[in-house]
Amino acid sequence: MKHLFLPAVCLFIVLPAAAEEDSRSVSVTGTASVIATPDKALINMGVEARNMDLQAARDRVARVAANFLKLADKLGIPEGKVQTTGLTMRPEYRWDRDGQQQQLQGYYVQRQLQVELDDIELLGELIEAAVNSGVNQVSPPLLDSSRRDELHREALAAAARDARANAAALAAALDGRIGPVRSVQAGGFPRPPQPMMRSDVAPMALETAAETYQTGDIKIDARVSAVFDLQID
Repeated sequence: MKHLFLPAVCLFIVLPAAAEEDSRSVSVTGTASVIATPDKALINMGVEARNMDLQAARDRVARVAANFLKLADKLGIPEGKVQTTGLTMRPEYRWDRDGQQQQLQGYYVQRQLQVELDDIELLGELIEAAVNSGVNQVSPPLLDSSRRDELHREALAAAARDARANAAALAAALDGRIGPVRSVQAGGFPRPPQPMMRSDVAPMALETAAETYQTGDIKIDARVSAVFDLQID
């Protein structure tokens, strides 16, 4: 019985040590960014009008929207890239303290305009011409790249290399080295298109558009979390 029991005791001692060694790992995060020049943009604009006569406000908005469609066609923007579907109409009231009742101030009409611009060189001219034609709402254009997916994969690969370098540095500091990767996970999703700042919608000469709109670069970020075996000599 003793002869059979002793090996069992030895095995009991060895197993936890092996399990402890197998559990050694290092968890790290790697990050990277790829800088790109935008070549496309999404532009959200609108035209709004207020008038005591609802039909007058509607006519004003419809006229500007029609001029905008003609402008887009003149610039060679495909019809499928232009949307003018959003329409808002509502009465506006003010509280009359003397009469203790709501008093009609007029009607508000707004139409939303959206353009997917595949030629970034047209950005300045499009916005300036739109404003000059009566468009009075312009949101910062959302700049993007037609190579976003490819660039994001490049950033992911660089982030993975950064994660491995971080793991190797940590292991070296502990007089060890990294082994095979146990798991890897990409954090988050590609950042959405970036807005380009614009602070006014005042009409201005079209010849100044190229100087006014400088798109600059966009940055595509990636983050990778990884777990490596940690081997201590």
